[in-house]
Amino acid sequence: MSFLELARKRCSIRKYAPKNVEQEKIDYILEAARLAPSAVNYQPWYFVWVQSAEGKAKLQECYPREWFKQAPYYLIVCGDHQQSWKRGDHKDHMDIDTAIATEHICLAAAEQGLGTCWVCNFDTELCRKHFKIPETIEPVVLIPFGYPSDPALFDETPKRRKPIEEIIKRESF
Repeated sequence: MSFLELARKRCSIRKYAPKNVEQEKIDYILEAARLAPSAVNYQPWYFVWVQSAEGKAKLQECYPREWFKQAPYYLIVCGDHQQSWKRGDHKDHMDIDTAIATEHICLAAAEQGLGTCWVCNFDTELCRKHFKIPETIEPVVLIPFGYPSDPALFDETPKRRKPIEEIIKRESF
């Protein structure tokens, strides 16, 4: 599949099948995260893998939505402000770098037939406590993933996008 086909396929999946994911697919997704680019190649990220019943229950306390409980696996994407590059105007690129890595994860998962969903509205302090995340590390995104309950969800999930004429400015704003 071409990159544009993959980009069109990837969407937020909120219905998961109770099915295990093959280890080689998990390894593939984690390698895609590792290979993500970052500002000045600082790679200011950590990925906490959660699949045990105890870990999943703790994570579900951080984001208590019914659909979230269906996912068989989770990744907590964390960023380290002490390791991230700061631009001359002090702009911290940790959020940008972790966002790039997160989307690498989501695209790699979609390519493997797996669904994901960015979850940013969660209790970060409870997450930090439950997973012993150091104070200098910020939990940025939760990514539930697994096989969608129906593969047709990739095609059926609405993908509303602005027209290209509305977002592209030629030569200047």
